[in-house]
Amino acid sequence: MAFINYNGKFIDESNPIIQANNRGFRFGDGIFETMKFKKGKIIFVDEHLSRLWQGLKRFQFDLPKLFTPDYIEKQILGLIQKNKNSSARIRLTVFRGNGGLNDPENHNPNFIIETWNLPETNGDLNENGLQCILFKDALKSIDAFSNLKHNNYLPYLMGALEAKKMRCNDAIIFNSKLNICDSTIANLFLIKENIIYTPALSEGCVAGVMREFVINMLRKNKFNVVEQTISENDLAKADEVFLTNSIYNMRWVSSIENHNYQNKLTREIFQLLKQTNPNEFC
Repeated sequence: MAFINYNGKFIDESNPIIQANNRGFRFGDGIFETMKFKKGKIIFVDEHLSRLWQGLKRFQFDLPKLFTPDYIEKQILGLIQKNKNSSARIRLTVFRGNGGLNDPENHNPNFIIETWNLPETNGDLNENGLQCILFKDALKSIDAFSNLKHNNYLPYLMGALEAKKMRCNDAIIFNSKLNICDSTIANLFLIKENIIYTPALSEGCVAGVMREFVINMLRKNKFNVVEQTISENDLAKADEVFLTNSIYNMRWVSSIENHNYQNKLTREIFQLLKQTNPNEFC
């Protein structure tokens, strides 16, 4: 039996917990964080909760005095212990309660924490490169909420379904200007003539915790990293492409549609990532 943490209480994951007029269910009125637990700690917990708190402010939640990052971290660790996870993927969702579009009952945060066991890995870069598609049926908006991980996730949701339908690993998401944004579950980097490019935050991509870490690590090691607008044509002409997120750290892409990519410099970057903190990145 697995448990979830609902507003500080451990509940069997099969039990219903929300009503039909819940705003999170009706309108996607909430935000979330996905984190990794490994070797007894939550990886990058401060960075994840900092981004979450920025989102809570942006979403105009009224935070009780005891609703703090330390409180949430303790709730996550309590659930991990309850579920007996050794390594885990964590999803923390914060959402508003019941009410209509203009009349929520209140602005207090409700939360659900879920954990799933993560398989042990050998710490190597994925042997088989990811195969991705381009997805333009739903475009990511560029606004004050774009860099957050919020529950209005239509482009990512439909992109993931289309990738599965096409028997591919992931889909590349475009913003409202038809430039590259990110993938359904990760930030995107491309390499062209040894220069590393990634969509700027102003392009509407999620402000990924691993994205920021990789950019800072690369610049510290004298790599040329450029955050800018990236077009579909730029992606087609790239030498290498890789994706980053907090669960898988870094994975290389072997093809997007009809374009194939190598992974020479990507492998060097991955090894540098492992050397930075092998306990966290293997």
